[in-house]
Amino acid sequence: MFTFTSPDGVRVHVHTWHPEGPVRGVVQIAHGMGEHGLRYAPLAAHLTARGYAVHAPDQRGHGRTMHAGPGHLGADGWNRLVDDLATLTRTTRDRHPGVPVVLLGHSMGSFAAQQFLLDHAELVDGVALSGTTAVDALITALATAAPAGHGPSGPFNAPFAPVRTEADWLSRDEAQVDAYLADPLCGFGLDLQGLAHMADAAGRLAAPAGIPVGLPVALLVGDRDPLNGRLAHTDLLVSRYREAGLTDLTYHRYEGARHEVLNETNRAEVVADLTAWIDRVTG
Repeated sequence: MFTFTSPDGVRVHVHTWHPEGPVRGVVQIAHGMGEHGLRYAPLAAHLTARGYAVHAPDQRGHGRTMHAGPGHLGADGWNRLVDDLATLTRTTRDRHPGVPVVLLGHSMGSFAAQQFLLDHAELVDGVALSGTTAVDALITALATAAPAGHGPSGPFNAPFAPVRTEADWLSRDEAQVDAYLADPLCGFGLDLQGLAHMADAAGRLAAPAGIPVGLPVALLVGDRDPLNGRLAHTDLLVSRYREAGLTDLTYHRYEGARHEVLNETNRAEVVADLTAWIDRVTG
């Protein structure tokens, strides 16, 4: 692990894994809301065995970077969270000169990666979006949905009623759901200010422009992920990227899978698809 300090004084903790031999590439992971970088240790073990270094920060308000309470991003916190990712990528470039770098963002981390594409695309060789969606379409859907259950996960769990836990929407794998619920660093949302700042960014994300047209972008989503409206919202996101001129788009849709495709019952298939894409992008 190493740390770096954001311009507003937040100390960002980065979990790291390295291969035994030469580094063929670096995968930088941006985790989702209410979780942390160490949840990606199994994926990191798989990637390091193939020669990749993996850097997974605990993003501000999460894990060991929980500087002011769960989900608290701070003033202008959403934009700072995205800038933290760019700072880490520059640090990665300095530590591994000449080595290709891929950014993998999951859920909230994928929304940050969508903004990263608009502001910092020149720093990476490819971007993969897991459990992603068109953020503006998700916000609209949540605003118009009928009340369902209690807490922030209520609307997401509703399609799977009767449910066993409040986190059934994450995965069909009960062991993965139980591990998430037992983890004291999981299971919370952003504070109201952080949510508002993320929502403010949705307009920019809905009109992607200026992304290098040849940059490889991959999407990996479940067709039962409640964030994507039975794929309608991710279909919209892909169409927007195509309209923006992107020519190297990979779109994996997994039948029956829910939100955390990397923790799903078919995760071997998902990891294989992701690895094949990373191998191609990094050459």
